[in-house]
Amino acid sequence: MAYLLNSRLSQWPILFVTLLYVSDSACGNIRYTIPEELELGAFVGNIAKDLGLDVKQLFERSFRIASENKKDYLTVNLKTGILLIKEKIDREQLCEQGLSCMLMLEAVIENPLEIYRIEVDILDINDNAPVFQRSEVNLQISESTPIGLSFPLQSALDPDTGTNSLRSYQLSPNEYFSLKSQSEDGQAGIPVLVLERHLDREQEPTHRLTLTAFDGGNPKRFGTTQIKVTVVDANDNAPVCEQNIYQITTAENTPKDTLIVKVTAVDMDEGLNGEVVYSFSDHTPDKVSELFSLDATTGEIRLTGILDFEETDNYQISVQARDRGPYPLAVYCEILLTVTNINDNSPEIITTSTSSTIFENASLDTVVAVLRITDRDSETTADVHCTIPRTIPFKLTTSFNNYYTLVTDGGIDREKVSVYNITIICTDAGTPPLSATKTIRVLVSDANDNAPRFTQPSFTMHVSENNAIGASIGSVSAFDPDSNQNAELSYSILDSLIHGLPASTFVSINAVNGMIYAHQSFDFEQLTSFEVRVGVNDAGSPPLGSNVTVNVIIMDQNDNAPVIVSPLPIKGSAAEETIPTSAEPGYLVAKVTATDADSGLNAQIVYQLYEPTDESLFTVAPETGEIWTIRHLTHKDSIRTKVVLLVRDNGTPSLSSIITINVSVQDDTTENASNLGMLGTTGPWKSDLKFYLMILFGTTSFVLLVAILFLVINVYQGNKYSNSGFCCWNTSYLSRRNSRHGIQKASVNLQIPTNYMQPYESETLPQQCHYDPVMNDLMFLKIHGSAASMVDLRSGTCVAAEHGKPISPSKNTTLENAWRCKARSCQV
Repeated sequence: MAYLLNSRLSQWPILFVTLLYVSDSACGNIRYTIPEELELGAFVGNIAKDLGLDVKQLFERSFRIASENKKDYLTVNLKTGILLIKEKIDREQLCEQGLSCMLMLEAVIENPLEIYRIEVDILDINDNAPVFQRSEVNLQISESTPIGLSFPLQSALDPDTGTNSLRSYQLSPNEYFSLKSQSEDGQAGIPVLVLERHLDREQEPTHRLTLTAFDGGNPKRFGTTQIKVTVVDANDNAPVCEQNIYQITTAENTPKDTLIVKVTAVDMDEGLNGEVVYSFSDHTPDKVSELFSLDATTGEIRLTGILDFEETDNYQISVQARDRGPYPLAVYCEILLTVTNINDNSPEIITTSTSSTIFENASLDTVVAVLRITDRDSETTADVHCTIPRTIPFKLTTSFNNYYTLVTDGGIDREKVSVYNITIICTDAGTPPLSATKTIRVLVSDANDNAPRFTQPSFTMHVSENNAIGASIGSVSAFDPDSNQNAELSYSILDSLIHGLPASTFVSINAVNGMIYAHQSFDFEQLTSFEVRVGVNDAGSPPLGSNVTVNVIIMDQNDNAPVIVSPLPIKGSAAEETIPTSAEPGYLVAKVTATDADSGLNAQIVYQLYEPTDESLFTVAPETGEIWTIRHLTHKDSIRTKVVLLVRDNGTPSLSSIITINVSVQDDTTENASNLGMLGTTGPWKSDLKFYLMILFGTTSFVLLVAILFLVINVYQGNKYSNSGFCCWNTSYLSRRNSRHGIQKASVNLQIPTNYMQPYESETLPQQCHYDPVMNDLMFLKIHGSAASMVDLRSGTCVAAEHGKPISPSKNTTLENAWRCKARSCQV
């Protein structure tokens, strides 16, 4: 059977395609007749020949087919002019169960504009078999039921039409029941089961029958359902409807819960056998059950959904009235509901032709779009009025009864407006009037009339030295108000020289995104900055361009450690310096000088002592590198001391160098005098040598006292130097004043380690005063009881020997006061 069906379907295009052609002065109508379910690409008709069009001009005149449906079922081969199937057509889906199914098309051709109406009549094929909603029907029939009583059964459904629709029913052979069908115009109606013989429950309580539904196709299709008849007793009166058919009319805007009709049936029995229950019949479509509700007790039918005249304008509802006896009997009442139309649909705007892009120099009356206006509430659209905003250079013109053409009506300048969103408003003449809107987006194509421009007048980029070759150092950006290829930018490095070399040897640029890359690793110590010229061009015809200067600044990195230039090590190991044993605190031992090839913080040098240097004896000026003593040498100190100095920069991370200075202690005459001074402040003598020293110190003290008295007399006699004070000098100054060592003014304040303890905690060091103009280079040493001023090394202040009180206090005490005090603070 499937083979015969397929063979017949393959012959449909030849057997059923017919053509009806009508023409007049305005346009022509063509009608084709085709069967449903044709395969894709099946031949429908030669539309170019039927319309009398030249096939060669179809493409040039933009020939196209527009459909009123959402889907495009047909298409035209512009090379042959043949109308073909584009999408398989299902007549039952397209037109449901209508007697006729017409697919309305419109053929549009431009230059000049011509529109043809095409009607495609879709013929039904027998592709659906009858189907019962239930596979089994249960009937309960009393054994007292009289012969000839009929029982309506559920109807089968067949979505096909014409001869292919449901035609007849057939009941399986049996001796108790027969079948009759209420047929109209060859269509099978509701099958009715008729009792032909008295039922006897005691002999046969159950009867099983098969009901078969046949359609009129060739070959026929059929569907079956099983009928189970249960024989029961009593209830010999069935309900009777007051009206067999109810004819009702209601508007499509009827609100929900509105009472549509009340069905009434009467049963002459009493008790439960006389109580009637209402329900929709078994063959009631699902759509009816969704739109209407039925009260089982009262028989009231109310609207529960929304009626739509445009979808369905009438409904046929079958209501079953059944009594409540133990073996209920039923009767059926029919309701024919007619839906009236109201203005509840807005006009519909269909675009049959549109051009999404126009040139900015387009001439007047250039066609942008062709629109077709429809309204489901009316067959004509003469009362529909369409408008667009007046502020745009476009207008609407009427071409036919329900067609509008959108054309240009002014100059188009893309630089002012690049995109037009044209809103079309169409309003019908209903009460109240309804309207629809549609927006057409039109792009304005560009001409290359703008050169690209950089976002900045110049660019500055920073790159650290020692960068990786090929690393990005920045980017330039430009913009072009044009579009498409006229705005496609390409970047390049312009020819120029940097220190005699082409710029391309230093940097390169990504032509697409303007990212600049280094072609070499830069050295800040050799090159601090350079300039390159970058150009940009668009891809227009002819191309336009511009250029900009890019300043590349190389940033320093801490890649050079400090280099110590003095003192130079002897034989490549360590530097050598000497100090006398009589060196006072603040004695300049050495000055270390270093340089750094970097810049900024990377070149700022800091000097500091490094392990294992004795920090109780030496200190260093962090900025100048000067190494000073901070106390007297003692007999416990080694005669050869190693001073290790760390020289570092302030870079991140910091780099450093180390120098080792071997400091040797040498004896001299000044050392003896210093030792004598030291003895004058010590405790009891612990050997015979101390006894002789006391005699020597006594004699020396007497001579010094006489000299001091003599000096005082001369001071008071002098006019020029009467108010000048004494300056504190180190005892070794005379012998070393021309040397780079000795007591000098430090370039910065010296820092004493916090853990340093003064060896002479109970005493103050003696100070010698030099009276410059009178005594020239004489030195005086005060051992005991002297009125000369002294310096407290712990506080760094100058104190009077007589009272031991500070003369010139300072908030920030430094060791500079240990070797230098002003003369006015050291008066006797």
